[in-house]
Amino acid sequence: MWCVAFPTLLQKFCNLKFKTNLHLVCKMISMFRRLSKGVKKFWAGVALLSVEMIVIFSVFFASIFAFIFITRNVFVLRNKEMDDKVFDYLEPYINDTNTSIMNFITFFGKHEFLIPANLLMIAYYLIKKHKWYSIKVPTIAISSLLLMFGLKQIFSRERPEGQLLEAAKNFSFPSGHALMAVTFYGLLAYITWHSVQNKTLKWSVIILLIIWILLIGLSRLYLKRHYYSDVSAGFAMGFLWLVLSLKVIRMIEKRGQQQLNAVVEAPPAPPVAEKSDTDV
Repeated sequence: MWCVAFPTLLQKFCNLKFKTNLHLVCKMISMFRRLSKGVKKFWAGVALLSVEMIVIFSVFFASIFAFIFITRNVFVLRNKEMDDKVFDYLEPYINDTNTSIMNFITFFGKHEFLIPANLLMIAYYLIKKHKWYSIKVPTIAISSLLLMFGLKQIFSRERPEGQLLEAAKNFSFPSGHALMAVTFYGLLAYITWHSVQNKTLKWSVIILLIIWILLIGLSRLYLKRHYYSDVSAGFAMGFLWLVLSLKVIRMIEKRGQQQLNAVVEAPPAPPVAEKSDTDV
């Protein structure tokens, strides 16, 4: 009897063990697949972040080098060769039509446009209840303006001769239009990058903003309001200030969120027992 029952029990045990092992193997394969997908997503995010950070830091340090190089070339070596070459290159293109076009473009880098534009952006993000964008806009705008006036006073470079249309009176280095164009339209590009989901629309807007910044710089050269070195230094300093400002505001934003989360997530205080009238 034992000899008959033993093979049957052994077969059931083997079948049970096989099913158990098969179930474990399936669970391990499923877990491995989920883990593999998670690892792939993680490294894809790291790779994307790395590319973004590498590009930003590369341009950031290139801007530092460019500003130092231009400042040394202009104020230490007294070299105006590139400035004169750019003016000579643009000379044949000067006519009434081009002057009207460039005067129209340069308006979008003036305070008469930038002040109302910044106020509209602040109002828009206040209505949308996006407080950090409503803080970033005036912070970057006001600090950029103060930085521009401070640098102009420090370097005190005179404007080029032979300006077209009305002559600008204040100092020339660096170009305020170039600096403010980078900080204002660069901030718009930053907001576009973080808020627009459609990749085609996102890149189209960012590329158009970059082209517009360059056109504002070109308009200052064409109208002979600035030297080439003024505009280049304005672009470099504008990008430096934009990146630094966004980084500092982002750090403050993270700290504010952490403090807010700590308050929100804190356990409620235990209720205080009220004294009854019978207590003595």
